[in-house]
Amino acid sequence: MKAEIHPSYEDTTITCACGHAYTIRSTGKDMRINTCAACHPFFTGQAKYVDTEGRVERFMKRYQTDK
Repeated sequence: MKAEIHPSYEDTTITCACGHAYTIRSTGKDMRINTCAACHPFFTGQAKYVDTEGRVERFMKRYQTDK
């Protein structure tokens, strides 16, 4: 490998909008993100799947097999 061609790899702080901070190693500088695993609804269990048009029921009715 050639010397002096790679970017520096240093500690970086990732800060979420909710205030949670992660320390990782990266070639980038400190970063700010909108959503992290601590506040994302999918990971916190607050995600809700709403079937407003009955798509699942229509699919099940259409492709129902007689057994």
